[in-house]
Amino acid sequence: MLQHSQQLYEYHVWANDQLFTHLEQLPEEAFHAEVTSVFPSVSQTLGHMYLYEQLYMHVLAEVPNADIFPKMSGWMEDAKVKTVDEVRQLFYGVAEQFRDLLRRTPDPDKTMTIEHPKYGSLDTHFSDILQHVVNHGTYHRGNVTAMLKQQGYAGVPTDYIFYLLEMQRGQR
Repeated sequence: MLQHSQQLYEYHVWANDQLFTHLEQLPEEAFHAEVTSVFPSVSQTLGHMYLYEQLYMHVLAEVPNADIFPKMSGWMEDAKVKTVDEVRQLFYGVAEQFRDLLRRTPDPDKTMTIEHPKYGSLDTHFSDILQHVVNHGTYHRGNVTAMLKQQGYAGVPTDYIFYLLEMQRGQR
């Protein structure tokens, strides 16, 4: 049985996978089309998500900011002007890094202090930051759904309840 924080992360991976599967069924131009939204395109929204997946995975691994920040421009570059499948592969890679980190973290509620360059220090728990990763993904998958709707395409349901139902049915 998965610990709660691991299950939430697996939901996050499942929801991203649902979105990528849906995007692969749409014309490629839907992925890159400019729309008026939080981000200018679906691809740029997913690029933002990928950047922050990498960032928070490194934060949770307790990599110092001085080692993280120089990598951020490379992560942004990695996600630029890619196909849906190429971005999906980037997400698969970071998901495996997260899973490895979760396997190596026996106490998901361990305390940690995070230093933010703008907002200062935060005393928190590993599981709180992992919850933030999941919430961040949920928020931006909603942005993608709105962007697709603007272009005349349907979204895809990625609610947690659908994940739970699928897990109960043993479809994963």
